[in-house]
Amino acid sequence: MPKITSNELNERQNAILAFVEANESVSIGQIFEHIQKDFEKITRITVSRDLEKLLKFNLIEKQGESKRTIVYKISSQYSTLKKIDVEKYFSTDADQREIREKFNFDIFDKLSDIFTMAEKDKLSKLNEIYKKKMQDISPDALKKEIERLNIDFSWKSSKIEGNTYSLLETEQLIKNQQEATGHTKEDATMILNHKKTLEYIGSNKNEFRSVSVPKIENIHSLLVDDLNVTKNLRKTLVGITGTNYKPLDNEFQIKEALEKTCKLVNETKDVFEKAVALMLLIAYIQPFVDGNKRTSRLSGNAILQSFDCCPLSYRSMDEIEYKKAILLFYEQNNIAYFKELFLKQFEFAVENYFG
Repeated sequence: MPKITSNELNERQNAILAFVEANESVSIGQIFEHIQKDFEKITRITVSRDLEKLLKFNLIEKQGESKRTIVYKISSQYSTLKKIDVEKYFSTDADQREIREKFNFDIFDKLSDIFTMAEKDKLSKLNEIYKKKMQDISPDALKKEIERLNIDFSWKSSKIEGNTYSLLETEQLIKNQQEATGHTKEDATMILNHKKTLEYIGSNKNEFRSVSVPKIENIHSLLVDDLNVTKNLRKTLVGITGTNYKPLDNEFQIKEALEKTCKLVNETKDVFEKAVALMLLIAYIQPFVDGNKRTSRLSGNAILQSFDCCPLSYRSMDEIEYKKAILLFYEQNNIAYFKELFLKQFEFAVENYFG
């Protein structure tokens, strides 16, 4: 089991969590007796507060009606939400990692309450700053900022996919239609397709207050236009570099999984959870022959913009760390690192755009 790390849990709380994980079910008395060995001055009241925090984070579950019968167990969402030591995890070769190799059809039941109350509060406060900026910015300045964010997004999203254009070359391409020397035509097309898709989303943002398979297909179609990529849902096998995870290979199951994704996203109330769930599940399902992660990032921004939330540019995102976060979801169905990167990118976007 990968080691759990967390900035939100202290050493004692992590020790309690490890003890609960190691046992099928434990009472507060058993937990207190175990924890006392390493934390001698601890009180039962403190342990109770620790358990309440772990319950709040959906890492454990409480069962039983009376004080005498109450026991604590690892929650069904634990594997999805737990913090993983990313550096240690990826120090093991892909062929040696213990992973879930096949698509997990139970994943749709695990992607609820993604963010803690503290994280939701942080995101909400950041978005209030964004909304205030949008109220104060002039129309001309807004137009320039949208263009700047779109350039940054088109550059970094393409770079994540191996595109070799620099940010300055991307700016020249988007602003002046000037292709850079030393790069392929496909590189330029990929970037311009990002621009085209971002503009489409910006012009039709209310359309994405709900999502559907055709809407996702439309985003994908715009992104892969003139790139010799099939535009419909995948009917062939695909492999993913760097992992032994194998996506669905049945076109009917692919469509069903994408439909379940849309249903989950549409029923989720929190906009940030909508965006994260949609991004992760599109990447996990791999519904298209190519362009899946690009489609997931653009779809996430479409959700954010449709609910008047600041879109991400990914400009400060480390491409390797992004790929690690996606791989962790593929292999362990774990969202903790992706969520961490999302929080950082949202804060970066609010701080660096629109005024």
